[in-house]
Amino acid sequence: MEYTTVQTRRAFGVLFVAVSAAVGAGSVLSELVALNNLPLYWYAVIWIASFGGAIAGAGPRFRKAVPAIRGRMKNSVKWSTGTKMVNGLCWGGPFLAIGAFPHYYQYFLLLGIGLGNLSTYILMRRHSSENNPEQLLVGAISLVALPVAFVIDSSLFAAHQDIAVMVSRILIAIAYAVGGAYALLSRK
Repeated sequence: MEYTTVQTRRAFGVLFVAVSAAVGAGSVLSELVALNNLPLYWYAVIWIASFGGAIAGAGPRFRKAVPAIRGRMKNSVKWSTGTKMVNGLCWGGPFLAIGAFPHYYQYFLLLGIGLGNLSTYILMRRHSSENNPEQLLVGAISLVALPVAFVIDSSLFAAHQDIAVMVSRILIAIAYAVGGAYALLSRK
């Protein structure tokens, strides 16, 4: 079944709002685990429950959205190997860098989400003739949030790495919320 641009955009809106809710809830709950010195397995429980709860909360809307999301993602399968590698590096490179520089974890999160969404937007536009402004918004907001996170972290939370990470995750949740809201409210 072929989906219209508006249907696909709304499907991504549902996905982005669910991601925003999961990241926001997971960030706050993870901070509670850190403050109470709970065992590390609680992080996995919290993140799995946050994403599971957000997807379950979206319920039927999410189930209806999945085919349209899958349809848009299939466009990237047709890209050349080089294009896929560039997109993969934009998404994965910053996350791989966390292993080498774990102290900058919160910045690499923002960089990975920002570069990944921005590169996907540009490559979809160039190679698949699709205009996905919700993805552009998520990427741009995440990249703009990088210096904001750095200033906040270095001035307010320099001694509290856990809060600095939470702030970066909250900024990611805000980026996805804005992109999702745009997609759900867009008329074209």
